Amino acid sequence: MRVGEELPPLEIPVTRTLIVAGAIASRDYQDVHHDAALAREKGSPDIFMNILTTNGLVGRYVTDQLGPRAVLRKVAIRLGAPNYPGDTMTLTGTVTAVSGSTVEIRVIGANGIGHHVSGTVTAEVPA
Repeated sequence: MRVGEELPPLEIPVTRTLIVAGAIASRDYQDVHHDAALAREKGSPDIFMNILTTNGLVGRYVTDQLGPRAVLRKVAIRLGAPNYPGDTMTLTGTVTAVSGSTVEIRVIGANGIGHHVSGTVTAEVPA
């Protein structure tokens, strides 16, 4: 990998099942991640994805690109526009640093209303 290299995009359909399953798998039982009526009561148009699901999808994106031997050393992300059911999140990445077996990748996840996630992932890729 070289600095400036762009990773191929990954489109992830944001389904109601993905949102709810991700919340349950990460033990996040906040009603805004599984109950549409309660989410609307709290001002959201629908349920929305939690940060732990997003974090897992970002990690998957990077390890899918770097291969099965890659080890994530640091994931630093920030959420923006919510991921609602029926949308698609497209993850893109750009290599920002390479030092020996360590690579840093800037990741953006965009949906129909803006950037859902942005941040950097540092990974080690053993030779």
